[in-house]
Amino acid sequence: MRLFKQLLGVFAALVVLVTALMIFSYDIIKIDWIVFMEIQPSYGTQEEPRAVPAQSIPIEGAAYLPGVEPTNPVAADDVSVSRGAQLFSINCSQCHGIDAKGSGTIAAFLVKKKPADLTGETVQGLSDGQIFMTITDGVWNKENTLFPDMEFSGQCPPLNENLTVRERWDVVNFVRTLGAQ
Repeated sequence: MRLFKQLLGVFAALVVLVTALMIFSYDIIKIDWIVFMEIQPSYGTQEEPRAVPAQSIPIEGAAYLPGVEPTNPVAADDVSVSRGAQLFSINCSQCHGIDAKGSGTIAAFLVKKKPADLTGETVQGLSDGQIFMTITDGVWNKENTLFPDMEFSGQCPPLNENLTVRERWDVVNFVRTLGAQ
């Protein structure tokens, strides 16, 4: 009888232990464990990204210096223009259209601000550095803090995370060819 009581006690202890483990493993009782991903500086969805840390340089090198208009380091040869045309068709033609006149498939849904006509005098009158900065930072307001003397009709999202520095210059070279058409 004594052995039976000891065996019953061990079995009861095992049942309590397994039940406690099952409660915690199936999140019936949640324990919020601290993980390092939660305590690092980050931003949520629909929030502006944090500023670039001071004295940091992107992996591919500095694209431009703040306050100085960048100059085009990429020659406008056939390779650059064809690569720019391909990147334009992937990243820009949805709004600007295949003909780059602002008649893309998304343009019909943009009621207040239509995409800019890239073949027109306004865009073709910009320098390569201004077009590069527009592709990099986008155009978000009518006041246009990037180029206050220019008037843009549309809103362009920044593509600095989608395109490398070289790819942005290739798109600039392609946009330059649109004015000659």
